Amino acid sequence: MVKGNPSITLIGVDLAKIGTEFIFNGPTAECEACKLRNTCLNLAVGRRYRITAVRGNTEHKCALHDVGVRAVEVTESPSIVAIDSKNAFSGSKIVYKSSECETLDCKIYELCHPNGIEHGEKLVISAVVGDVPEACVEGKSLKLVELKR
Repeated sequence: MVKGNPSITLIGVDLAKIGTEFIFNGPTAECEACKLRNTCLNLAVGRRYRITAVRGNTEHKCALHDVGVRAVEVTESPSIVAIDSKNAFSGSKIVYKSSECETLDCKIYELCHPNGIEHGEKLVISAVVGDVPEACVEGKSLKLVELKR
């Protein structure tokens, strides 16, 4: 998928609504023999996407979705992530460093360990969102930022 350009994919009819966000988890065994496989599986695994348009009303049969799938346009969604506050500057290009914290029951764990972003990945801070909703249990000074590829 080219950065910023929409891609066409297929998604369950019940989910095919403008604004719906999802993380693409990749193929399942049922996908192997499907004739629509290439259209469904053209996204990057583990990344978050937002539906920007629904293409027509044609429904296709799908082994995973009871009522079938429909064509949609998607773009990659930015991720909201907690990072060290001293690095939180809008417009900055960063190399993402995974949090070393392993406190799994922390209320902000998912903000510090976001799905779809890998350690060492180059990203841009598109906005500083603000303070984290809960204090870091390890006492780190964190800010919420919006990251884009």
